[in-house]
Order: sequence, then C-alpha cells, then structure tokens
Amino acid sequence: MSGFNRKQLNEQTALHRKQLGIKCVFISHQKADAQICKHIADYLIKADIDVYFDEYDKDLKYYYQNNNPRGVVNSIKKGIQQSSHMLCVISPNTLYSKWVPWEVGYGYDITQLSALTLKGIKEENLPDYLKTVTLIRGTKTLNDYISNLAGEYKEKMFSSKRLINESTSVHPLDNYLDWNL
Repeated sequence: MSGFNRKQLNEQTALHRKQLGIKCVFISHQKADAQICKHIADYLIKADIDVYFDEYDKDLKYYYQNNNPRGVVNSIKKGIQQSSHMLCVISPNTLYSKWVPWEVGYGYDITQLSALTLKGIKEENLPDYLKTVTLIRGTKTLNDYISNLAGEYKEKMFSSKRLINESTSVHPLDNYLDWNL
C-alpha cells in the first residue's frame, strides 16, 4: 500500500479518505522549488501518507494560466481543507513568495502546521510566522515526523522500506536536506 496525491483521486474518494481519518499533508512551497518538493511528496507517498501537491492540480494550473486569482485561491483553499497537516518547505525562494504566507495563514488553524527547511536554511533566518510551528530540519527529523504521522515506529517503517534510514549512504533526499538533523 502507499499514500496518494489527493488531487489525483476523484473528489468522492478523496472525501472518503478524509472521513476515514487518513492523514493528508498539504505541501506549501514556492513554485521555483517544485522539483525538490516533488521528491519530498513522493517520499511521503511511499511512506503511505497522502499529500496534496499542487503540481498535480489541473484546476489550479488552469486558473493560474488564465490569470484567474479567485480560481487559484479556491483551488488552494480546497487542497488545504482536504488536508489534516501542512508542511511548509522553506528555501531561499520561500522568503520572497507571495503565496506561501497566505497558505500558512489560511491553514494555520485548520491543519497541523510544520516547516521543513532545505539545506543551508538557518533557523534564525526563518520568517517570524514560522517560528511558532514544529520545525523539521533534515532527513532524520523528517523521518520522525512521518513516523509520528503514520503512528508507527521508524524501525518498522525502515524494515518495510516505507522509510529510508537517514544514515543510509544514499538517501533520495540527500541533495535537498541535511541528513543528521
């Protein structure tokens, strides 16, 4: 079994998974970091965690390409409303994002919010609005986060290959996250 990108499911199935209490992580990111975030989303999905990752949201792309801000906002709101958690991916690009602060503000009270820092981002450089949330600094703490979300011991998830140990010589997120944080 594996998780799903909720936007790739039909609305009835996505709603049913939410009603069953299956957790879903909304991945908030700056568009310039989409490729990195795809790797993070895939890692979560492999660990049996559902995600909402906007790169698969055809409606959102349509509204964005047609300069329809109301449609963009409604698509993002719908993605956040379908999610139980939000993971805000922080890079140098995020500091200049127009949408990430809005997503965080909208999701602050309706999701469990965490921030994931990419390599080179220092804690003291975080925007103030993210200094109040759970901070995930690297692969080790991401594995802890996923284990908590799944309600399973990391060791069990390592043995079933749903998670990859952060001390493994080649980890799929090594290029983006510090392994020992």
